[in-house]
Amino acid sequence: MKKHKKIINLRKGFIIFLMGVILTIILIYPFNKTVNYTSTNEYCISCHVHDHAVDSWRLSSHVDNKAGIVVGCVDCHLPPKGHGYIAAKIKHGSKDVYGYYFKDSADYKWDIKRTVEKANEYTYEKSCKKCHVNLYPVGLSAKGADSHIHYQQSNGDMTCLNCHMHDGHYDPTYKHEQNKNFTAKITNRKIYTSPTTVTKFADFTETIPHSSVSFNMKAIDGGEFMLGSPKSEPLRRDDEGPQRKVKVSPFFMAEVEVTWDEFLAWFNETAAEGRKEDDKDQPEADAMTGATPPWGAPDQGWGKGKRPAITMSHHAATQYCRWLSEVTGKKYRLPTEAEWEYAARGGTSTPYFFEGSSKDYSSLTFWNKWFGADTAVISSYVIYSENSDGKTQTADKVLPNPFGLKNMSGNVSEFCSDWYSPDTYSKYGESVTDPKGAPKGKEHVIRGGNFRSDAGELRSAARDYTQTKEWLKTDPQIPKSIWWYSDQNYVGFRVICEPGFLNNEKAQAE
Repeated sequence: MKKHKKIINLRKGFIIFLMGVILTIILIYPFNKTVNYTSTNEYCISCHVHDHAVDSWRLSSHVDNKAGIVVGCVDCHLPPKGHGYIAAKIKHGSKDVYGYYFKDSADYKWDIKRTVEKANEYTYEKSCKKCHVNLYPVGLSAKGADSHIHYQQSNGDMTCLNCHMHDGHYDPTYKHEQNKNFTAKITNRKIYTSPTTVTKFADFTETIPHSSVSFNMKAIDGGEFMLGSPKSEPLRRDDEGPQRKVKVSPFFMAEVEVTWDEFLAWFNETAAEGRKEDDKDQPEADAMTGATPPWGAPDQGWGKGKRPAITMSHHAATQYCRWLSEVTGKKYRLPTEAEWEYAARGGTSTPYFFEGSSKDYSSLTFWNKWFGADTAVISSYVIYSENSDGKTQTADKVLPNPFGLKNMSGNVSEFCSDWYSPDTYSKYGESVTDPKGAPKGKEHVIRGGNFRSDAGELRSAARDYTQTKEWLKTDPQIPKSIWWYSDQNYVGFRVICEPGFLNNEKAQAE
């Protein structure tokens, strides 16, 4: 009897197991069919309505190649199966469905999303490695091999996208190679034969000899101000204090950041095509020393002309100033941090030189993040993340500050001459005249927000610094370039001119 019941129980168990298997198959089949269908290129394209992504994908080496291999959307934008494929698909799919039904694609700022940082959120390193198993294939150049060695030794600080950002979506303006034709062409424009003669302390327009380039300089009267920010200022960081009373002497400052027209006047005249990188640790060479050709397009394909020059190194900026001093007979240089903040404030002591606080404008605050903010005022004075369309803009887009200077707070961050230290101000004492920063350091101060910045980074007291190693990740040269940053596109500079060339004290005081 017990044996009979045991057999019946075994049969019941088997039937239940078999039904479970059948039920699982019934459920898994449509699930897999759904997963496979929603993973096709056609389905992705039907939901992702940005045509430029589809067109650029079809032109990329992932589709248009000699082998006839087509790399699909999910091959890059989802991890390999067995590595969180379904979880990632649910995560991204939910966002895509929400965006498709509840957002207007015309409002998307696609240019802002075309960055390595953003791309790394939607592209998986494991997927790259699944296909590209051999990093040293036949035909790989020596520089390519060096780059792959550097990548393997980076301990996860780099991804494939640092060098291959546009392999999946073709960009004709992007080239990861030496750009020996990065020059400015001058046609049918007046060529200046001499610099501007200045006889008094007043605004003037400088002209660069043997070029068609000119730029405006503003006379900034000296005075006193409080350097740094009070502890009560919203979004303040510790390196902005303690506040110190600072006196600055008069100086001239460029109305706008150095433009590509200006910077390329130096590059065209002094470029050192084909020679090895200079050793910046050697004694100063002659002031006419120029940069080697850059890698790729330093202007990011956004255009040159009157846009601010970017991607040059701090060393290149200082060499430009030396050259400008040589050809104009005046003393041009980078501003000190104190001079920069004094000029940016324009006589004010508030977070911005215009009305409002960072809490009013920042997208990081709870209210503004969910309900938006009235940015009419800040957008009229500053190019930043909310109005830049993800790239630098020309200075005619904004109004000047009280000193007549444009985009001190935004567009591009700006090099200063000072070494950076988080406790610089504490070393000054209660008051100081014409401070020049820390006596030594590894990185230099940069000031002002940029086209990617949140409103909190646009405050007059906000500080930042260069990140040389981080900004040279993808430079394949050994040694790395001292002239160009391969991985930074949001820092430029503006020049200061010392009034010492004026011959008498009366002229300086006018």
